[in-house]
Amino acid sequence: MEIKIKRFEEFSLSELYEIMRIRAEVFIVEQNCPCQELDYRDQHSTHMYVEDNGKILSYLRVIDPGVKYPAASIGRVLTVKEARGKGLSRMLMKEAIRFAKELSPVIEIEAQAYLRDFYKSLGFVETSEEYILEERLHIDMKME
Repeated sequence: MEIKIKRFEEFSLSELYEIMRIRAEVFIVEQNCPCQELDYRDQHSTHMYVEDNGKILSYLRVIDPGVKYPAASIGRVLTVKEARGKGLSRMLMKEAIRFAKELSPVIEIEAQAYLRDFYKSLGFVETSEEYILEERLHIDMKME
């Protein structure tokens, strides 16, 4: 099992296809959320994923400062269903936080509200009330 880190332009077509497939699987199909998954932020992000025997198990992206927020942002955090409960998202988030802190002293995220305790355990604090985004309750959080 290894963490891979790539910029958008470094992906092969097969790698990019697999990332888009698992993002759609988790965020659109599994969570039953008809949302615009492709948002033009991928081209301005560093993508991190855990791969085991050629299969992507967990994924996220670190969005460059100035694209979504003035600060760096982490988003699209997922672990495929069959790999959940193994700490992969936590491991990947710790690597993403380390990486994002090199880009900006602050990290901002839009978190699904049900995951607030997970993000708090990593050092994020709430900066907004709950709101609906893409048919899901979200909350803004920040790490300084």
